[in-house]
Amino acid sequence: MNGGAIFAWAFLTTYAAALLHVLLSPRSGPFRPPAGTRCPLGPRAGWLVLVLLLGQIGWVQYMRRRAAVRRPGTAAGVLSA
Repeated sequence: MNGGAIFAWAFLTTYAAALLHVLLSPRSGPFRPPAGTRCPLGPRAGWLVLVLLLGQIGWVQYMRRRAAVRRPGTAAGVLSA
């Protein structure tokens, strides 16, 4: 394989891995939207759309959001200055 083919396979593999991670992770949230909201998409579906459109950049945003939510002493993942 030449360098271009290796790059293409690496890109496709990481793209698929990011989609699978968001799809299978329990921390992605439910597929259905919370009760009382007007948005037809749940949190997991929203993250899937972001990763589908943005690829690895969307996955990095997903990972950063998960890390922000898990930090103790923060309110809803918002970091104080």
